[in-house]
Amino acid sequence: MIRNGSHEVEEEVKGESSSSSHSPEKRKRVIRVWCDGCYDMVHYGHSNQLRQAKAMGDYLVVGVHTDEEIAKHKGPPVFTQAERYKMIRAIKWVDEIVEGAPYVTTLETLDKYNCDFCVHGDDITLTVDGKDTYDEVKRMGRYRECKRTQGVSTTDLVGRMLLLTKAHHSNIDNTAYQLHTDNFGKGPKGHSPWTGVSQFLQTSQKIIQFASGKEPQPGDTIIYVAGAFDLFHIGHVDFLETVHKQAEKPYVIVGLHFDQEVNRYKGKNYPIMNIHERTLSVLACRYVSEVVIGAPYAVGKDLLDHFKVDLVCHGKTEVFPDTDGTDPYDEPKKRGIFRVLDSGSDLTTDDIVQRIIENRLQFEARNQKKEAKEMAVFEALKHKDDSLKTEAALAKN
Repeated sequence: MIRNGSHEVEEEVKGESSSSSHSPEKRKRVIRVWCDGCYDMVHYGHSNQLRQAKAMGDYLVVGVHTDEEIAKHKGPPVFTQAERYKMIRAIKWVDEIVEGAPYVTTLETLDKYNCDFCVHGDDITLTVDGKDTYDEVKRMGRYRECKRTQGVSTTDLVGRMLLLTKAHHSNIDNTAYQLHTDNFGKGPKGHSPWTGVSQFLQTSQKIIQFASGKEPQPGDTIIYVAGAFDLFHIGHVDFLETVHKQAEKPYVIVGLHFDQEVNRYKGKNYPIMNIHERTLSVLACRYVSEVVIGAPYAVGKDLLDHFKVDLVCHGKTEVFPDTDGTDPYDEPKKRGIFRVLDSGSDLTTDDIVQRIIENRLQFEARNQKKEAKEMAVFEALKHKDDSLKTEAALAKN
């Protein structure tokens, strides 16, 4: 028996023929699903696509493209392939990853990894010469589509980093921000319906879909960590993996600070992602059991007692004092349950923002090139659709 997330899948008994399908010994066949992509600057939109894909089968294989392939078809990625491989491995719905997957998805690739079909969002992915990368598998009926997550894209996140405004925060009017994002990465012929920016709206259903729903069990070690976890990246993954290794049966709770609290100690236009977006990003991580949305900055007695916390951890990053100048970890230190961990990673959200700023022109050019290709395909599809409608109207007459 293979236990795979919420699925309990039993494999076919060895040597059993298809004619014995009504036998109680017959086991359900494992449905293997394929996803692939660049997965650059992985965000909750990517995680949601992988969650939906996993729900269509039992075992999810994710192919991640190399830096060279991405540079050829789209332009240089923000993250290296090693960083992108690690990020996808950390998403809880992923069972296996294929490093260096081809940019164009073929039947040969699906067959090589014994996958029944591939899943992609309801946008379009094009090669350097403007061809649909999923054309072959679509024609052969081995393609499924899932809903693209509204309100997030790499284009949008890059725009926020370059803007240095706070308009994306959870309780601020976003009119000025929307005016800028309407122009960010916009090609000369207007917006592609697939690369455009729209506002993310959090729902309770989305949180339920991302949450594990698992309560702490007897014998679990309840570990609490807190922070912004902004632009959830491999520095966070390395830290949470280290936290997870602190106990045999860890139950890791992440306390997320509200946007205004993060801005108080981080300054500038941080956080880049608002509290709703950061919640989903952290919930998608396989090392996290629960998230406290809008956790108090000071890890006090009430919080520790409420969650029956056994251990509180913090990384090597600076601990900023509370508004009254006190140490936010004073109570866990008094109880002897505070631990500073070195994850071995020194990547911070500041480093990522710096990468973007240094390559600003390159990324803007990449977005415009991508959108121009998409607009050409969109216009061609629209023209074809209009022609079919005209033919249908003429046939009626």
